[in-house]
Amino acid sequence: MLANIKVIAFDADDTLWVNEPYYRETEYKFAELLSEYISEKECIDKLFKVEMQNLKLYGYGAKGFVLSMIETAFQISDYKISGKSIEQIINFGKELNNKIIDILPGVKDLLSKLKNTDYKIITATKGDLLDQERKLKKSGLAPFFHHIEVMSNKKEDDYLKLLKRCDVKPENFLMIGNSLMSDILPVLKIGSNAVFVPFHTTWIHEEADENEFVKYDNYYKIKNPAEILNIINLSKK
Repeated sequence: MLANIKVIAFDADDTLWVNEPYYRETEYKFAELLSEYISEKECIDKLFKVEMQNLKLYGYGAKGFVLSMIETAFQISDYKISGKSIEQIINFGKELNNKIIDILPGVKDLLSKLKNTDYKIITATKGDLLDQERKLKKSGLAPFFHHIEVMSNKKEDDYLKLLKRCDVKPENFLMIGNSLMSDILPVLKIGSNAVFVPFHTTWIHEEADENEFVKYDNYYKIKNPAEILNIINLSKK
């Protein structure tokens, strides 16, 4: 049990609401669009490679994803792809941004129980600022949070800066998320606490070997959000 937590931070995408499946769906549409040039697997692999090359330029989010799709389409087609197809790729991105926000089971109930406690509840999510603000607004979850932090990355230094802004010590901070690479490992390395909530689909860039994390005493893994109440010993309060 954790008795010294003051700030509880939630990742957003695939922790509060569904996100990655929509990107996977878009990848398959993109691969179908380019099927005359390359196989589905080769197309998706090529897209991922371009995305990784572009992360430092575009960061995370739908806009960078669309730009990477366009660049990949040019490369795969040897610049023969039509303007109409490029327009279709742009529309893929618009569809992605207009997806209904599907809140994950148990999330709203958990946030409702945490709202009237002494904990400071924040969102610490990675991605494009406008994209994440839009999703948070559409979700209706914004009133549950004291602070919204949209991070360009989630490395150890990024979390240390977040802790400084929240005026909280590492041992008093708890991060909850679905990404071992972004939400869990860097948090554990700075001496904070982390709860891993697996999601059935994870971007390959965020995957990691879970065996690396079990050595940490401040690492927890749960199956559903309600279990967090047990971890912070709130279920009996």
